[in-house]
Amino acid sequence: QVHLVEAGGGLVQAGGSLRLSCAASGRNFSSYAMGWSRQPPGTEREFVGGISWSGISTFYVDSVKGRFTISRDNAKNMVYLQMNSLKVEDTAVYYCGAAPLASWSLTDYETWGQGTQVTVSS
Repeated sequence: QVHLVEAGGGLVQAGGSLRLSCAASGRNFSSYAMGWSRQPPGTEREFVGGISWSGISTFYVDSVKGRFTISRDNAKNMVYLQMNSLKVEDTAVYYCGAAPLASWSLTDYETWGQGTQVTVSS
């Protein structure tokens, strides 16, 4: 199993950009599909997007498609979430997760990090 730690959150104005990172430790990181989820204040956690173990395939929910990009560097055990054109409604705690296979379902992810707060101001 991998241990995940997110970083890179902060306060940004609407229209701005942030890049979140997720550092993985443990065995066989490159065999895991990775995903990002978020939990806006007062609401349930929602899936944001994912990336296959190879990095060839990515997928996103419609609300972030075209604005967010997920990438990974298996040599460095890192996953990234580049967020552009941020909106106030993107405000949330963002989490990265690891799954045996790429999935849209939060419950398919074996482990999640502790999260990093992203706040987008108007």
